[in-house]
Amino acid sequence: MESNNSIVSGFDSDKDDSLKITLHKIPGVQNGCMVVLDGYIDTYNSSFFQKQLTKVIGAGYFNLLFNCGGLSYVSSTGLGSFTILLKMVKVKGGDIILSEVQEKVAEVFQILGFSQFFNLKDTTEEALEYLRHDEGSAPGPVFPKMLVCPSCGKNIQAAHAGRFRCTNCKAIITISEAGAITLG
Repeated sequence: MESNNSIVSGFDSDKDDSLKITLHKIPGVQNGCMVVLDGYIDTYNSSFFQKQLTKVIGAGYFNLLFNCGGLSYVSSTGLGSFTILLKMVKVKGGDIILSEVQEKVAEVFQILGFSQFFNLKDTTEEALEYLRHDEGSAPGPVFPKMLVCPSCGKNIQAAHAGRFRCTNCKAIITISEAGAITLG
């Protein structure tokens, strides 16, 4: 059995008693890593969570499956960390799938409107099947797509390709059919 450190060098050098993170490579999924969460993510440990997962992404894993069966609570700050991680993997062509999400955790995602950005699956097997199927299939629909303004960094949700004006900095942004974003 692989240890966290054999998957991501130095991963276990930092620990937090409120959140245990266990890593597993996903056979058959390029750049795939299953992240098993046990504990909770709140204001006090969300920076630890985000730092640890940044190590995982930095090690080349950007198709992430979070097994949330042992995750008992996520605060809005924790959701913010998940969102930052989603942005990090999306720019690399990856994705985040959450499986076995407990009802009260799923409610937080839904109430705060985050369930539209994250792919939640009932079982880990269903999530693995989704990731493995996605590997060999043709690219799915690009839109709707969550993007970041290259000028100011504001989140933009695009329903289709075209030219848009950022509501924050007023920069003109062009989004290609493939979902690439450029200024002008």
